[in-house]
Amino acid sequence: MSSEHLALARALHVCAIVMWIGGVAFVTTVLLPSVRRLKEPQQRVAFFEAIEGRFAWQARATTLLAGATGFYLTWVWDLWERFTNPQFWWMHAMVAIWLLFTVMLFVAEPLFLHRWFIERARREPERVFRRIERMHWLLLTLSVATVIGAVAGSHGGLN
Repeated sequence: MSSEHLALARALHVCAIVMWIGGVAFVTTVLLPSVRRLKEPQQRVAFFEAIEGRFAWQARATTLLAGATGFYLTWVWDLWERFTNPQFWWMHAMVAIWLLFTVMLFVAEPLFLHRWFIERARREPERVFRRIERMHWLLLTLSVATVIGAVAGSHGGLN
C-alpha cells in the first residue's frame, strides 16, 4: 500500500472520530443542558429527539467511516496480534466503543429504543430525560477515555 493511501485512511479515520465523538460531546455538554433549561419536562424528550434525529445521520455516517477505516488500517498494517496483548487495551476499547455505538444507532434505536423512550416519556418525562442525560455522559466518558488511550497508545505513550 502506498504511503498516500495510508495517510488518507488515517486522516479519514481521525476525521470520522472527531465528527462522531465531537458530536456526542456537543449533545451531552451543550444540547441536553440547554433543553433542560428551555423546555418543560413534557416537551424535553420530544424536542431532544427532533434535534438529535438530525445528528443521528451524521453519527451513523461517521461511525461507519470510523469502522471501515479502522478495519482497513488494522488489516493493512497487520495489527491483529495487538488484540491478543493487554498492553494494547485501547485497541479493544476502540472496537468496543465502535460496536456499542453501531448497535445503538443501527439496531437498538430504530428497532425498539426510540419507541421505548417516547412511550416512557409520556408517563415519566423527567425521569426519561435524566436517563438520557446519564446515558450520554456515560457514553461520552467512555469515548473520551478511549480516544485518550488510543492517541497515547498509538504514539508509544502507553508502552
